[in-house]
Amino acid sequence: MGSPIFARSDVFGEKANAAGYAPTGAQGQQAQYGQQYGATDAATLNTMYGAPSATPVDTGRLTYDDVIVKTGGLLALLVAVGAVTWVAFPQLFFVGAIVGLVLGLVNAFKREPSPVLIVAYTVAQGVFLGGISSIFEGQWSGIVLQAVLATVCTFGACLWLFRSGRVRVTPRFTRWLLFAMVGYLVFSLVNVVMMFAGVGDGGFGPLREGPLGVIVGLVAVGLASASLIVDFDAIQRGVRNGAPKKFAWSAAFGLMVTLIWLYLEFLRLLAILRGE
Repeated sequence: MGSPIFARSDVFGEKANAAGYAPTGAQGQQAQYGQQYGATDAATLNTMYGAPSATPVDTGRLTYDDVIVKTGGLLALLVAVGAVTWVAFPQLFFVGAIVGLVLGLVNAFKREPSPVLIVAYTVAQGVFLGGISSIFEGQWSGIVLQAVLATVCTFGACLWLFRSGRVRVTPRFTRWLLFAMVGYLVFSLVNVVMMFAGVGDGGFGPLREGPLGVIVGLVAVGLASASLIVDFDAIQRGVRNGAPKKFAWSAAFGLMVTLIWLYLEFLRLLAILRGE
């Protein structure tokens, strides 16, 4: 249970091994040759088996480079749109939030990735983040840089923990994260309802203020960080199982969802710590 695109996917989910994608490498070549050439003579078969194994690039399968390139491109687009919004029309952040939410749900429930919709989601989130970051920066100078640095450092730490094997994604870990995220979602909805009902002093809602707000913020950052690790595991599973190359868009979208969530939680936590 990381980003929705990973949790529901037949490519990145826990049932990915049963998705039916063809094997790659020497075994995939042998199976392909066996089906295509059947009763070919021994000399030809020896030549085939002696050929170099096909790489993921040769077979059109997902690679880590594909995911890195797609994610890097989307992040660059997000930053560019956010910068323009910050300078020109920060008041449109609410429009970006609504459009981004709708496109995020559409992308999350699509079985096949749509590059156009994923790019549109990134643009909408760029408008949202650029506007909201401008508002926060106007009230707490330097807070955006702090939130960006905290997000980058957390991403690096989570990647290191995952690659080093110090944190392993097990079914128990995934179930714990699922229950915790559902609980956090319910908590957030209650907080929003109370805020619109006029309870508290405004700001981030009565349940996200003062010491309680700091505790909740730390929990939220922890959940987003755990989601990143689950995302890394899902991407590793997709690459290992030879998922089609087009799903690099899905992987990039999933990472974007989690990174945006993590950044917003840091932004809110830092604002609470610096005083409303």
